[in-house]
Amino acid sequence: MSSTDKKIYYVSLQGRSLLEDQQATAYEWSIEATPEEADQVSHLLEQLGEQETRSFLAFTYPWPDSPEQDVNAGYQSIVDVLYKLIYRFGTPETREQLSRTMGYTEEG
Repeated sequence: MSSTDKKIYYVSLQGRSLLEDQQATAYEWSIEATPEEADQVSHLLEQLGEQETRSFLAFTYPWPDSPEQDVNAGYQSIVDVLYKLIYRFGTPETREQLSRTMGYTEEG
């Protein structure tokens, strides 16, 4: 398979996973992507997990110079980029659902 061949992947934001097997676990979104595009999504899912850990530690061991909005900003920026990629690579069903529920469009 060449790197330009697209295949279906299943994305679970809750599980922080990107899978090729639809039956492996619950998922929220399906995308059609090249292996390189799938790696982008997978990398962002990893970053999201890492940011959650940092956010948890910031709330568990708060520092006076770590306002809540700053802690949440890093997490939210990853979520925003991730949803844009999911929409961009999304199957027609995924794109329709994101359009309906979150207002996503071709323009972003």
